[in-house]
Amino acid sequence: MAEKAAESDVRPGELSVPLPDRYDASLYFIGRIRTPWTRRQDCPRNARVSRESGVVCTIEVDPRWHQALPGVETCSHLIVLYWMDRARRDLVVQTPRNTEGGRPTFSVRSPVRPNPIALAVVELRKVEGNTLYVVGVDCLDGTPLLDIKPYFASTDAIPDARAVAHARKG
Repeated sequence: MAEKAAESDVRPGELSVPLPDRYDASLYFIGRIRTPWTRRQDCPRNARVSRESGVVCTIEVDPRWHQALPGVETCSHLIVLYWMDRARRDLVVQTPRNTEGGRPTFSVRSPVRPNPIALAVVELRKVEGNTLYVVGVDCLDGTPLLDIKPYFASTDAIPDARAVAHARKG
């Protein structure tokens, strides 16, 4: 069943909607991400800030998936998908900190979304057994891991991509 968020957590300018009564899909958490951050306010605002900080975090892959890891050590960077399990899921309009007015959920990178899936391009520092040492995640300690994919600059980078609404301050 979907969890109900407290209405008192809604900031001015935000809009929440009722969540569906049931889920449409199921996922396997393939591990956990270990970070030094246990409180949301201490966590970097985004993966870029985390990459710039140089903080090394670990991704602990469940031993059952160990045989899926060979080859990742050849990658300098990985795409990591994770489940922001402590995020609200009911806001359709959000008021990000340090901005004025609400913004539609699908136009911001906040973890608050109907399906709180996060994506980070991380630098892989080393692999030891089923543990990956990475720089660039922006999540709380113990966050569930959904998937790991190699990052290919030749296909994943789009140099002329733009987000016009985000170029404006406010």
